[in-house]
Amino acid sequence: MSGSERIQTLWQLFLAGGLLMWPIVAMSLVVVTFGIERLVALRRRAFVPPELARELAALEEGRFDPRLAYRLCGDHPSVAARVVRGLLEKTGRPLPELERAVEVEKEREASRLYANIRPISLAVSVTPLLGLLGTVQGMIMAFMKTASPEAGANRATELAGGIYVALITTFAGLCVAIPAALIAHYLEGRILGGFRRVDAVVDGVLPRLEKYEGRGRVSPAQLAAAPSPADPRTTAARPAAPGS
Repeated sequence: MSGSERIQTLWQLFLAGGLLMWPIVAMSLVVVTFGIERLVALRRRAFVPPELARELAALEEGRFDPRLAYRLCGDHPSVAARVVRGLLEKTGRPLPELERAVEVEKEREASRLYANIRPISLAVSVTPLLGLLGTVQGMIMAFMKTASPEAGANRATELAGGIYVALITTFAGLCVAIPAALIAHYLEGRILGGFRRVDAVVDGVLPRLEKYEGRGRVSPAQLAAAPSPADPRTTAARPAAPGS
């Protein structure tokens, strides 16, 4: 069978599947669109840019200044940067509040990252049901024809042909749902892996903030007023404690 004949046969099968083939195709487009979008959005740099991890580690090795860390996070927008900034805005508060701030920021980021995976998960659930609905509809039509066949018609042939057509939608629904399930599982794994890298960054910053406990809370405006990390004055003098 040539390529053109194969395409023609597939198109005939599609048309034979009936109107419910169109929503199945629409769900397949949803899976492709959101799958590509999430693959781009969930790249490694979106979680922890190498520059941010390296520069925060350099601060940890020296005299850690929350104001400089806050500025670095602003220079490298990412999941890790937003979580660490939420943590730094609680500088001076007790350790349980710091840990709670991290959890709140992580939950907010997770909700944002999972948002565009939900349409893919929806396709996993809906497309097999659409296929099953089409099959049930086709079976009903097939039995209606065999119950009152035309003169000279073979009932077995009519029934077999009706079942053959009815199963097309189930096949199409599964062809969409199975890859969609694999894509959703893979993307969820990328999110979990990304948050493990974010935790590694947070675990390096959190202990450095314990010494500021009880010295007064620092406002975001105070944190944002830090000099540039490249300013030589930041290494020439010991940074002032937050709230001083």
